[in-house]
Amino acid sequence: MLSFVEEIVLLALDDQKGKFVDLPPLALEQALAGAVLLELAFQNRIDTDPAHLMLVSDQVTGDKILDPILKGIARAQDKQNAKYWVGVISADGEKIREAALARLVEKGVLKREEKKILWVIPGRRYPMIQNKEEEEVRKRIRSVVVDGAIPSPRDVVLISLGSACQLLRTVLTDADLLKYSPRIAEVAKMDLIGQAVSKSVAEVQEAVMRAVLYSV
Repeated sequence: MLSFVEEIVLLALDDQKGKFVDLPPLALEQALAGAVLLELAFQNRIDTDPAHLMLVSDQVTGDKILDPILKGIARAQDKQNAKYWVGVISADGEKIREAALARLVEKGVLKREEKKILWVIPGRRYPMIQNKEEEEVRKRIRSVVVDGAIPSPRDVVLISLGSACQLLRTVLTDADLLKYSPRIAEVAKMDLIGQAVSKSVAEVQEAVMRAVLYSV
């Protein structure tokens, strides 16, 4: 089974180009931060309520992506909410993304290709080798959103994060997103960390728009 971080990375990759799709600024980084927190929650290391994110156990998971973040949460002097930790962890979003890509290459899901752009600038892409894992993720999302299936806790996580960071448009058409928006909202409300990611992304977008307006 893939981790939440790996599933988010697969959803964000363009299968044909092996490159990440265009997303709002910092959206992918925040989705990955939310995925890390949710993985820690599923492994009973943290818990959350609307006001605070709480340490349940500081026992290491053996996961090189999760354990440094768990250690940071354990060292924190004051309790903070999930939105705070999304902001902190997203600062390392690029490192988390690269670690997830390396794992997907190791598992034989992706392959890594190095190439030169205009024969000078180094470039890298990650085309799909076999899409069984990604198709399984997409099928789960469509089953819940379009067919009305009862979501598993993992499905709730993916739909919540995907909705917050506009990743669902890599799975559903614009028409489907509009048609099933009430269902997406209903499922997304089931996850507190996903709500924190959504709020954080919205605030970043608002800040970007203000910066653009003030620069005109």
